[in-house]
Amino acid sequence: MAPYPLNFFLIFLLMETTYSEDGVDCPCNHMDFCDCSSHHLTSIPSTLPRQMKGLDLSNNLIQTISDDELKPYENLRVLWLTRNEIHTISRNCFQSLNNLEELDLSYNKLPSLSPTWFAGLEKLRHLNLLGNHYTTLGETPMFSTLPAMRNLKVGNTHFVALHKQDFVGVQSLDKLYLNISQLKQYTNGTIRSIGHTGHVTIATNLTLLPEIIHDLKHSANYLEIKDTSITTSQDAYALTLLNDTTVKTLMFKNCFLTDISLGSLLQVIHTYKNVTTLALEDSTLMGTGQEIPPLEDENSSISTIIIKNLEIPKYFLFTDFHDIYQMVRAIKSVTCTGSKVFLMPCKFSRSFMMMEYLDLSGNVLTDLFLQGSTCYTEGFGAWPSVRTLNVSRNLLSSLPAVSKALAHIPSLTYIDLSQNLFGDNPVTSCIWPANLKFLNLSDCKIKLIDNCLSDTLEVLDVSANNLETFSAHLPNLKELYISDNRLTMLPVKADLPRLALLVIRKNRINDFWSSDLRRFVNLTKLDATENNYFCSCQFVDFVEQNSIILVGWPEKYICDSPPSVRGKPIHDAHLPLLMCHKTLVVTLSCIVLILVIAVIVWLCHCLHCVWYAKMTWAWLKVKRKPLKVLEKEICFDAFISYSERDSEWVENMMVPQLENGNPPLRVCIHKRDFVPGKWIIDNIIDAMEKSRKTLFILSEHFVQSEWCKYELEFSHFRLFDENNDTAILVLLEPIEKSTIPKRFCKLRKLMNTKTYIEWPSEDEEQNDFWANLKTAVQPDEYPDEDQEA
Repeated sequence: MAPYPLNFFLIFLLMETTYSEDGVDCPCNHMDFCDCSSHHLTSIPSTLPRQMKGLDLSNNLIQTISDDELKPYENLRVLWLTRNEIHTISRNCFQSLNNLEELDLSYNKLPSLSPTWFAGLEKLRHLNLLGNHYTTLGETPMFSTLPAMRNLKVGNTHFVALHKQDFVGVQSLDKLYLNISQLKQYTNGTIRSIGHTGHVTIATNLTLLPEIIHDLKHSANYLEIKDTSITTSQDAYALTLLNDTTVKTLMFKNCFLTDISLGSLLQVIHTYKNVTTLALEDSTLMGTGQEIPPLEDENSSISTIIIKNLEIPKYFLFTDFHDIYQMVRAIKSVTCTGSKVFLMPCKFSRSFMMMEYLDLSGNVLTDLFLQGSTCYTEGFGAWPSVRTLNVSRNLLSSLPAVSKALAHIPSLTYIDLSQNLFGDNPVTSCIWPANLKFLNLSDCKIKLIDNCLSDTLEVLDVSANNLETFSAHLPNLKELYISDNRLTMLPVKADLPRLALLVIRKNRINDFWSSDLRRFVNLTKLDATENNYFCSCQFVDFVEQNSIILVGWPEKYICDSPPSVRGKPIHDAHLPLLMCHKTLVVTLSCIVLILVIAVIVWLCHCLHCVWYAKMTWAWLKVKRKPLKVLEKEICFDAFISYSERDSEWVENMMVPQLENGNPPLRVCIHKRDFVPGKWIIDNIIDAMEKSRKTLFILSEHFVQSEWCKYELEFSHFRLFDENNDTAILVLLEPIEKSTIPKRFCKLRKLMNTKTYIEWPSEDEEQNDFWANLKTAVQPDEYPDEDQEA
C-alpha cells in the first residue's frame, strides 16, 4: 500500500485528547484528527467529536458500514478504513460526507464496487480501493461523480478485466495506481479515456502490457512498472512503444531481469527520443553482464540513470560493459547506490564525457578501486565533466589517497565522502581538485583534519567526527558544519575570514564570548544548540545581547550548570544577585561594613565603650579575688581617691590632719604608697582592698579623671557586693549633678543614696569638717595606744 500524505503522519505526532466508548480509547489531536486504529472495533464509534475532520479506523474488525454510522461526522475530510473485514457497504453510507477529500477502503473483502457509494463526494481527491475481492469495476462508470479526484488506486490479485467505461468521467489524474497483475482482458482505449494521467504505476503481466502502454504513452509523464519479471528479449517488446511518448521518466521497481532481457532492454532504451530518466529500484539482475549486444551509435534522449538497491547475486563475476561505452557519452547524471559496486573500469569512466553528477554511495568501493575508477594509475581522464561526486558509505580508508585519486578531475566542485572509515589512518597533507568548493567529511571518525583541506573550499561538513581542535586555514570558507564532535570552544584558532554560517551543535562547549566572535568578522548565523552551557551571569547577558545571530534561539539553548538552572533555556535562567553582581555586592558589603565599624567606633566614643571595656577587665580581675579579706591584711584606715589637680589640698591639708590627729589614722595615697613598677590598676585594687574606707574627694577635676572613675567603680563593687559601707564622699567644691558625665553613673547613684561631707567655705566650720571626717574614717573600735604598743 502506498504511504499516506505526509501531513497526516505529522498529525499523529500531535495527539492530545482521548475519547472512549466501551473501554476503547481514540485519541484526538488539536487538528481534530482521531486515531481509532488497531482497537478491535467491530463498528464505527458513535461518540466521537462531531467537529472531527480526520478519522483512522484501520486495522480493526469492521465488517459492514450502515447508512447511519457516518452521518454524525459530516465535517470529515479524511477517512481511513484500510485493513478491516469490510464486505458490505450500504448504498448511502457516504452521502453525508460532502467535505470528504480522502477515502481509503484498501485491503478489505469487498466483492464488488458500487458507484452509488461515491455519489455526492464532489470534493474527493484521493481514493484507494486496492486489495479487495472485486474482479472488475462493474458495468456502470464507477468514478463519473468524482470531478475533483486526482489520486486513484484500484486493482488486486483477483482483478481480471478492464472495460472501456471504467474510467469514463475521469478528466485528469495526478497519480494512477493499477494492480492488475492477473489481468486477462483489456479493452483498447480504456486508460486513454483519461485525458492526463501524470504518474502511472502498473503492476501487470507482460501479455497485455503493450496495449496498456499504447493507451497511456501520450498522457503519462512518469511510468512505473513494478512487480514484473522481464526474462526474454520478447518481454521488452512493449517498451518499444515509448519511442514516441510524453513519458519522461521510466522506472522498473521490484522487477526481475536477466542478461538477455537487460541486453534487449538497453537496445530499446537506446532508441528513445523523449524519455530522459531511466530508473531501476529494488530489483534483481541474474547474470554477469556477458549478454550485452553491441549498440549502434544512436542519439538517445536518456540523460539520467538511477539504480538503487539492485541485487546482483554474482556481482563479483560481473564483467565490463564495454559494448555500451558509446551509449553513455550523453549521460549527464548517474546514481547507483546500494548495489555493491566495487569498480568502474577506467575506459568506462572515460566514456562519460558529459556526466556532471555521479552518485556511487552505499557501495563497496575501496581506495585502490577508486583510484582504478578515476584512472589514477592510467594517466587520469575519468569523468571529465563531473561537478558533483558522492562516494559516501563505501569502504574508503585513506583520505590522502582519495584526494589524490580525485585531484585531476577538472570540473569537480562537490565531493561527498561521508560515512567512510578515515579515522583509523593518520590524515596528512592532501591534494584536491583545483575548483573544489563543497566537501562533506561527516561521520568518518576523523581525529585531525587541519592539514588535509583545500583552501578553495566554500562549504565544509566535518560533523560527527572525533575532532577536539580545528585550526585550518580556509580563506574562502563561507559555511562550516562541525557538529557532534569534541570541541570545547569555537574554532577561534582557525583562519576563516569569510565564514558566514557556523553550525557547531552537540559539542562540549561551555560558553563563548565577544572575543571569540570577533575572530569571524563576517559571521551572520551561528547554530550552537545542544551544548553543555555553564550559565554564568556574564554569559547569559552576552548571549542575549548577541542572540540575533543564533539559530534556534531561545528554546534550543539550554543551561547545563549551575544546578539551580540546569535544564532551563538560557533565556529563562534567573541567577542569584550575588552570582551576577559579585563585585558590586562585595563593594557594597565592604562599604556597609566600614559604615557599621565607623558607627560602632562613634558609639564607642560617645558611650565610652573603650573605657567600659577597660573597666570590665579590671572588674573581672577583682571578681577572681576573694570578696572578703582577713583583718590582718588591712593596712590602712582609708584610701584617698582624688584628682591630681586636687593633690595640693589632699596632700597638704587632708593627709596631715588625718595622720597627725589623735588618734592618728593610716591613709593610702598613690604617690606615696603605690608599689613602683606594678600595674596601676593592680595598685588601685590592692590599695582599696587593704583599706577599711575609701575617701572620694569630689570636684570638677575628679569627674574628669579616668583613674578616679576606676577607683569609684571598685568602691561601688565592694559597697554592693560585700554589703559594707566603704565609700565616703568628700565634696571639695559644689558639683551640679547635671554636669557629671553619664559614664559616672555610679557616682550619681552614690550621691543619691549616701550622705557626703562637704568642705566648708568658712574657716570657723573647718574644725567641724575635720572632726566629722575623722569620725567617718576611724574604725568603730580603734585600738588604744597601749594595746597597739
